[in-house]
Amino acid sequence: MLHPLRMNPIIRNNVQIKGKGVKPMLFAHGYGCDQNMWRYITPAFEEEYKIILFDHVGFGKADTSVYTQERYASLQSYAVDILEICEELELEEVIFVGHSVSAMIGLLASILDPDRFSKLVLIGPSPRYIDEDGYIGGFTQEGIEDLLNTLDSDYLNWSQAIAPVIMGNPQKPELVQELAQSFCRSDVEVAKDFARITFLSDNRADLGNVRAETLILQCTDDVIAPQAVGEYMHQQLPGSTFKLLNATGHCPNLSAPEETIAAIKEFLMH
Repeated sequence: MLHPLRMNPIIRNNVQIKGKGVKPMLFAHGYGCDQNMWRYITPAFEEEYKIILFDHVGFGKADTSVYTQERYASLQSYAVDILEICEELELEEVIFVGHSVSAMIGLLASILDPDRFSKLVLIGPSPRYIDEDGYIGGFTQEGIEDLLNTLDSDYLNWSQAIAPVIMGNPQKPELVQELAQSFCRSDVEVAKDFARITFLSDNRADLGNVRAETLILQCTDDVIAPQAVGEYMHQQLPGSTFKLLNATGHCPNLSAPEETIAAIKEFLMH
């Protein structure tokens, strides 16, 4: 069932299609980013696949006029957007590639419409960012509240401060700067709302409902999604494959594209 408030999802989400193949690969960017963050990855798949890129509402060149807090009250709302894109383009057997929070958004989309997706590639996923008894998410409740309060009070300065933490590659300052600039281009009010639903989300109970074959790509020294989170995902996702990359930080699609491409290709061959 398509949401009654939707506009054409191709326009709404600035959908771009490229590639020479038929089998669809749909790429979903992480928080504060846009589809441009995939520019080092997608060329490696354009010969064999149909590449679908898009921007989440509030980011990149998506149409923010459709945004309301009611419509986008949870990660599942963004999952519905992905399903509307798939339905509009009549995509079947989709290979979904999601970075960071979009890994979880794609996972939720696959639960809502399991027949639509054949494989999921989850890069730096986390079902819950906050530590709890017996679960390591990487952040305390107080730490997340402090992060969100700082973001609310001074988003631009927060963007400059958090970008090097997320990127985790100080030897590549140009990537840190690109990420900070991407944050700053986002719609500030949407970015604040999206941060809150992202960092306060808890999708652990959803993991057992995933049917698609899944690859979990975990970076070394990832502050946002520590190794314990990736291992937890692997334990909870039936039939998943876990791959620890040599890449450091949270954005291997930018900092280590060759290693990321190789891992995805190896998974798709099976």
